[in-house]
Amino acid sequence: MRAEDDDAQLMLAFRDGDDAAFDTLFRRWAGPVLRYLERMLRDTGAAEELAQEVFVRVFRARESYRVEARFSTWLYTIATHLALNELRRPWRRRPHESAEEGPALALASAEPPADEVAHARRVSERVDRALAALPERQRSALWLAAVEGLSYAEVAQALGTTEKSVKALVHRARAALASRMTAEEAA
Repeated sequence: MRAEDDDAQLMLAFRDGDDAAFDTLFRRWAGPVLRYLERMLRDTGAAEELAQEVFVRVFRARESYRVEARFSTWLYTIATHLALNELRRPWRRRPHESAEEGPALALASAEPPADEVAHARRVSERVDRALAALPERQRSALWLAAVEGLSYAEVAQALGTTEKSVKALVHRARAALASRMTAEEAA
């Protein structure tokens, strides 16, 4: 175990009966896990439910928890498995979008300028569409490595694959994103 992995120490303390350790882990990791699941599922409600399920599983695993990797790797492994299972459900293949749903309206503000905000939103929407078009494993690998900061070895463990495979997944994901963004820009 790595000396700097105080999250693993907290999980061990929770295993040994310190309920406050679980609360600390939840406060520390609920946000990042939720953001990851939102990116994977593109459905805030489903992501919130799965984020809760991740921590239910962490809670239930307290007795059997062993430090074999960083806590974050173990946590993202749970989240990835749940997200991939959710994405495989038949009803998820054809999600219903309400006519009432749409981009949230924002009040006018003095700063930043409206044109910069509009441009940032367009770019963000393009990135979201390009990310959504990626295969799940590429999206997972890219998100865990680029956004969550996990090493390729940790991503490999979370996805149940090899480090070499993760490098290929991340490379393909970045190339596909760049290609889609360039094509959309030209259109």
